[in-house]
Amino acid sequence: MFDTVDQLAVNTIRTLSMDMIQKANSGHPGLPLGASPMAYVLWSRHLKINPATSRNWTNRDRFVLSAGHGSAMLYSLLHLSGFKVSMNDLKQFRQWNSKTPGHPEVNHTDGVEATTGPLGQGFAMAVGMAMAEAHLSAIYNKPNFDIINHHTYTLVGDGDLMEGVSGEAASLAGHLKLGKLIVLYDSNDISLDGPTSMSFTENVEKRFLAYGWQYLLVEDGNDLEAIHQAINSAKETQDKPTLIEVKTVIGFGAPKQGTSGVHGVPLGEGGIAAAKKTYDWQYSEFTVPDGVIDRFKEKIFDKGAEKENFWNTLFDEYKKEYPELSKQYEESWNGELSKNWQDSLPKYDVGTSAASRVTSKETIQVLSKNLPNFFGGSADLSASNNTMVAAESDFQSNNYIGRNIWFGVREFAMAAAMNGIALHDGISVYGGTFFVFSNYLLPAIRMSAIQKLPVTYVLTHDSVAVGEDGPTHEPIEQLASIRSMPNVHVIRPADGNEVVAAWKLAITSKSTPTILVLSRQNLPVLEGTKENARDTVAKGAYVISPASKAVPDGVLIATGSEVYLAVKAQKVLREQGKDVFVVSMPSMDLFEAQSDNYKESIFPNAVRKRIAIEAASSFGWEKYVGLDGATVTLDHFGASAPGDVILEKFGFTVENIVKKFEQL
Repeated sequence: MFDTVDQLAVNTIRTLSMDMIQKANSGHPGLPLGASPMAYVLWSRHLKINPATSRNWTNRDRFVLSAGHGSAMLYSLLHLSGFKVSMNDLKQFRQWNSKTPGHPEVNHTDGVEATTGPLGQGFAMAVGMAMAEAHLSAIYNKPNFDIINHHTYTLVGDGDLMEGVSGEAASLAGHLKLGKLIVLYDSNDISLDGPTSMSFTENVEKRFLAYGWQYLLVEDGNDLEAIHQAINSAKETQDKPTLIEVKTVIGFGAPKQGTSGVHGVPLGEGGIAAAKKTYDWQYSEFTVPDGVIDRFKEKIFDKGAEKENFWNTLFDEYKKEYPELSKQYEESWNGELSKNWQDSLPKYDVGTSAASRVTSKETIQVLSKNLPNFFGGSADLSASNNTMVAAESDFQSNNYIGRNIWFGVREFAMAAAMNGIALHDGISVYGGTFFVFSNYLLPAIRMSAIQKLPVTYVLTHDSVAVGEDGPTHEPIEQLASIRSMPNVHVIRPADGNEVVAAWKLAITSKSTPTILVLSRQNLPVLEGTKENARDTVAKGAYVISPASKAVPDGVLIATGSEVYLAVKAQKVLREQGKDVFVVSMPSMDLFEAQSDNYKESIFPNAVRKRIAIEAASSFGWEKYVGLDGATVTLDHFGASAPGDVILEKFGFTVENIVKKFEQL
């Protein structure tokens, strides 16, 4: 099955990797030297990809290098397989504006399926990809038409399995019986600081068996045939995911092999010479022997084109047999929204009142009816987040067609899996939890933003008005924290009509995650939002209640539940002869994207008396209130009491706002 050319190909991956790292004088040679055999076997004998069309082929296999510090190995594979990664790109490893950055970046380097590096998240994103494959195959596959039928592979290291997110994700994958998820575990007993025996002595086999996985062991990481047979066995198992533990030697062939000294430091000229001698490498640096080029072309490039051509022919027949379903498939994959997707979305009248989590629920029901690719759930808080769709069934191992996901109490894994679902494509995904638990989500939200993924986070119970649950469940600093992150739309709606407008923005987003920050308590519908919210929310801030005079005395700025409070305070101030206008500011980041003229129209430079009102940290509001303004905010933790009592005690009253304005 494997011959001397295959071994030469393995060593080509190794030598290209070490040459890249040495030229950059920066990188991680340990993983490429130890894990190249398993990566080569996977890519040359199993991975269903077509480098000519890269990520455009919807039914390709997915490969995620969760241990992203081993990027030199991935770039070598991409180059050898025929992706748009040139030899010059390899020579520019880790340099400014190169296609080969320090860790893999999706949409930056051809063939990279996910941005990885923060350990454990690649594992969890692979779980999300497998969830997407299972769901879409249940929707679209018909007898004799396996339109969606592919595997998700990820290569992980000891560090990935130490991270808690991998445990959360593995537990979920085992429960869902994701049989097309295969994890290659580069088990070398070394982490950055030294031997894993200093901190990681659990029985990985028993751990994954307990999760409901199949466990396989390859005792020699250089045994290509054993690795191949293990992957075959994994592919034959359809009712559970598989972990293949491959025992390797980190930095195999280098003088410091088997130690942490080879993990993240270039080998040096002497080390490279010694390693190449071990491999009996007879070529100069950055060389790909002719036989290796031919082998990669035969096993990956040519076979990939053949497999995609077969699929294209199959899909042409599918379109004839199932025209409506194929049209839906193509629209979902192209990110096109059905013509009627906005039909019947709720509108709310002045005089009514509802929590924004409830109006979000009502919006979700309609979106699910109108968008066949709408897919999401909650981290065991659906009764509170209101994320489940009443008309849909649950996504379970015996019902992959279900559209309600039970993520369980696994907030971090939920967010990372959502990223994987979005990366897989063909799905509009959302997930919910309490806003205070966004701290559990932050690393994955950051990866949503970096990867430009339009996922939607439904984060409810947005302030101290949570009440009796107390300070552990009352968000204070979360808004300021999440607003500071680039490429994230953070929207805190003031009423039901702003909620609907926010959801429209989330659904139409192409490259930015959206965070909906929603209330537990009821929010009265505000004047004008039924008619104008769609346009005004998109601008981030707008005048919701104007002043009477051409030159007003001041402005009250508020978000979410505090907007209604600001409007009430405006009336009292007007009775006292002080004419102010009220700005609803559901999204700072959307406002910052507006023109200078628009910003001036909302916050005229001449109006210096400004008060920001928000039941959260004051951090960030100084930009809008200026040196002459003030805030009605919270810079301390909450308390346990009924929500209305807490708001009163902490100064979220008309009287306190009026008093603050008088003090300006």
